Amino acid sequence: MHSARERESAPPTGRAVVSDRVDRQHRSSHRGGRRRRSPHRRGLPRRRGRSYLVGVLLAAGLLGSAVFFLDGGRSDASSGAPRPRSTVITPTTTLTLPPTPTPTKIDVPSTGTGTFVTADASGAKVGHGSHLLRYVVEVETGLDISPTQAANEIADILAAPRGWTHNGVSSFQLVGAGEPYDLTVKIATPGTADALCWEGIHQDTQGEYNCEIHNGVVVNLKRWVEGSPTFEGPIHDYRALIINHEVGHFLGHPHMTCAGPGQLAPVMMQQIKGLHGCIANAWPYDKSGHFVSGPHVT
Repeated sequence: MHSARERESAPPTGRAVVSDRVDRQHRSSHRGGRRRRSPHRRGLPRRRGRSYLVGVLLAAGLLGSAVFFLDGGRSDASSGAPRPRSTVITPTTTLTLPPTPTPTKIDVPSTGTGTFVTADASGAKVGHGSHLLRYVVEVETGLDISPTQAANEIADILAAPRGWTHNGVSSFQLVGAGEPYDLTVKIATPGTADALCWEGIHQDTQGEYNCEIHNGVVVNLKRWVEGSPTFEGPIHDYRALIINHEVGHFLGHPHMTCAGPGQLAPVMMQQIKGLHGCIANAWPYDKSGHFVSGPHVT
């Protein structure tokens, strides 16, 4: 696209053509011993003819130059055809590629403020079940997490066709601050999550795990941001596993384990502790609409 082409040689100018023609006429006047004509008889009209011819050619040359500039000239890189006539000078366009976005890394401090802000978000009821759970989403203050974005992502998870609404019993609705609710989903630093889980159910989550407490769900920020080494796939899918697992506890489902090698892992399985031959899975139901189950853990 950027290879160079040699310019073609310019054609003879109008002055060179006239000079050559006058020289031939001058030589022909002495050819064959002919007598030179008197300037008083025929020379004056001849000089007028030559002057007229020169004037016409010069005018044509100037007109050609004017047309050249009006037509924008010819491009050495083109086929040689004149560009469309235009009296507007088009500036050269420089293609600027958009900058590559800088990946955003969410900081995961070991502990936080212990205070929370409620997402200013709400949504319509999802699911047709009569058992409606209204929920709010709270994020520990000072984190690189947008409460509204987190709430919308959780709402999408709970509204998914393979989620808990598929059971025909449960339905969910995201509500904002000041609205009545049945369930709180908290996203907290590992230290704060440990404190809440221990206070709620006396479970040691070791700075690594999530938990379900009597009035809601506690999501460990580390898991929300980093996922799990046992789970391959987009981070959104692992977040779906977190929400579906802990909400499943809230709905009364106990822990399960792998039903057999090569099968989908139940969403109620603690998949972060190992898959035991199962395939990682984030949803309560498979693509055919069957509940993914396994032996209960006693």
